[in-house]
Amino acid sequence: MQRPVIVIEAIEGMENWGPVFVSVVLFVLLTPGLLFQVPGHQRCVEFGNFRTSGASILIHSLLYFSFICVFLLAVKVHLYLG
Repeated sequence: MQRPVIVIEAIEGMENWGPVFVSVVLFVLLTPGLLFQVPGHQRCVEFGNFRTSGASILIHSLLYFSFICVFLLAVKVHLYLG
């Protein structure tokens, strides 16, 4: 029985910056209270209130994880700078 062989080809000077870019953009956009907050203090969704709560941190963390999975695993975003 043969073992599977994993081949990793590294192209000199061509690093994949897609995961870094997607992670930073989603982190900034999904920071609770910066652009929006789910759930808010007064309403279900509040915009630009610069406040946060434990529930909103949990919701935004789940949103961040799900969007990271979609963009990096399903869509496979790649960005090569060289």
